[in-house]
Amino acid sequence: MLPLLTAQQIREADAYTISNEPVSSIDLMERASKAFVGWFVNHYPDRKESIAVYCGSGNNGGDGLAISRMLFEHGYTQLDVKIASYSNRSTADFDTNLARLIQLAIPITALLPGEDLLQENAAIIIDALLGTGLNKALSGDYEKLAKFINGLSAGKVAVDIPTGFFADGEMPVDAPVIKADVVISFQQPKINFLLPDSAKYVDCWQTVNIGLSETFTNSLDSPYQFLEEKDARALIKPRHHFSNKGTYGHAFIIAGEAETMGAALLSSSACLYAGAGLTTACIPQAGLFALNSSHPEIMAVLRQDDEQLNIEWDKYTAVGIGPGLGKKAIALQLLSDVLERFCNPIVADADALNLLAENPILLKKLPAESILTPHMKEFDRLFGEHNNWWQRMQTARVKAAELGINIVLKNDYTLIITPHGKVYFNSTSNPAMATGGMGDVLTGIITSLIAQKYQPEEACLLGVYIHGKAGDELALPDRAYVVTPTQIANRLPATMAKLLA
Repeated sequence: MLPLLTAQQIREADAYTISNEPVSSIDLMERASKAFVGWFVNHYPDRKESIAVYCGSGNNGGDGLAISRMLFEHGYTQLDVKIASYSNRSTADFDTNLARLIQLAIPITALLPGEDLLQENAAIIIDALLGTGLNKALSGDYEKLAKFINGLSAGKVAVDIPTGFFADGEMPVDAPVIKADVVISFQQPKINFLLPDSAKYVDCWQTVNIGLSETFTNSLDSPYQFLEEKDARALIKPRHHFSNKGTYGHAFIIAGEAETMGAALLSSSACLYAGAGLTTACIPQAGLFALNSSHPEIMAVLRQDDEQLNIEWDKYTAVGIGPGLGKKAIALQLLSDVLERFCNPIVADADALNLLAENPILLKKLPAESILTPHMKEFDRLFGEHNNWWQRMQTARVKAAELGINIVLKNDYTLIITPHGKVYFNSTSNPAMATGGMGDVLTGIITSLIAQKYQPEEACLLGVYIHGKAGDELALPDRAYVVTPTQIANRLPATMAKLLA
């Protein structure tokens, strides 16, 4: 796992690398600036493009000055440097890089406190004003400058972090932030890049390695981790000779009403394709023909709204409940029965989550290590309204520990929050997957993995990863506009085989 660091921990990692590599702070700045320029010249190859570099007087500004010098040395001739001289203070590394830059034929303009901002005609703005040390909203001249830059039609590239954006913690509502088309982040993404609140400030981000000590960053034991392919490869288990259907467990999917059988079909098919040895779907009588027609491999337990079911719970090694289930009396009865009579972790999604929200006493009956898979609105129904995603993430950490459960909070970088306080951000998935039914597929995948004797945390991590990875394999090569849940389910065996290759 890649540990994701807070702004304070990033500063600690910088200091450790400087002291123990050893490397001087100015040389570490040079290394970071060189990494930025290496990315920039590959993506903006036109040396005649007009570029304005806006610099503060701290270390982020020092990066901007070094980047300006290196771009000039790479043949970018239409450079213009603007220094926001809104403070009498500057860092030593900024001063060193300013002295180096003055020797070159690059125009440098000081932006003074209170003065009107001049017209800007550059095609590209490089934002190197303020870095990760910011802990309050922009005001005064910096706020005025941010709004000025946002009003320009130029493309905007931020150095490490957009000016005004917080690396972690709660962002003030409608904070003034320079909106970046792309952010080139040093070493790793900032935690807040991975939360949906960043969407209005960051169009996309890329990371460049600046050689911070991995030994030290790993030792910080950050609660925030980034789930990568190597982690999924380490988790997935091969299927061995002489195994049989019993080896891979018996999953029970409780889903669907007559009008929402699609959800039951999607979740149970994903369970099948993710490798459960046996899959049984508990569905309404009216859905049997649809199930048999689409997946004869899946067995059925049939139910009617006015009928008491006697389910042999000990037959099953995993239970997933909720997709398309509705909130009728039979649905509440089934959820209550699961919580009373099934002792292993369950996977609860969709209507099961809504029923838990309406009957909060049932939350306390969840078996240890159970998994809730809410989207934002379902999460807030369960645990109260939230103003932003940072709040939501912290509530999830508290509730996961309090209830002894795992919470899969779905979004672009889906969060897996464990009872032990860890938050894992998933690195797979894409906008083509933004269509109804994707959550049903994810429920089936995670239930299938638990049936196959993956530990619940492992099932969450691997399930979320392969769900998104299947979508990436379908969407990204051909730039597909939409990928359907059915396509994802069908793709799962190939995606899982590739991880084992």
